[in-house]
Amino acid sequence: MVTYENPTIVEAVLELGAKAVLPSPVRSFGLLSTLVVAREAHKESRALARRLNKMEIKLLGVRRLTEAKAILMKMHDVTEARAYDMIRDQAMGKRTTMEEIATSIVNANGILSMTGRKPAEG
Repeated sequence: MVTYENPTIVEAVLELGAKAVLPSPVRSFGLLSTLVVAREAHKESRALARRLNKMEIKLLGVRRLTEAKAILMKMHDVTEARAYDMIRDQAMGKRTTMEEIATSIVNANGILSMTGRKPAEG
């Protein structure tokens, strides 16, 4: 709520990330319209945050799938298409997602590569 507008107040409101501003004295029309605008802005912000979260999860899945394909290509000397098919076939056979199979492959590769190292000499 602001009592008057000036550049300093406007800048402070923007820095706070306010969705709306109520002038003083408060009038019922100004209050209702400000609340409606703020509510809609909040709903849109939440929807965008959910969409961003879904996209980040999807991107992580794509990265894992790419990494798993590279592991299979190197270990089994197969093409990228064949590595993809191997992951897809496993996912279908186990009734799970390709991302879960890819994650398992990446994790197993990490564990197996750790056991292949020589112990450090002291």
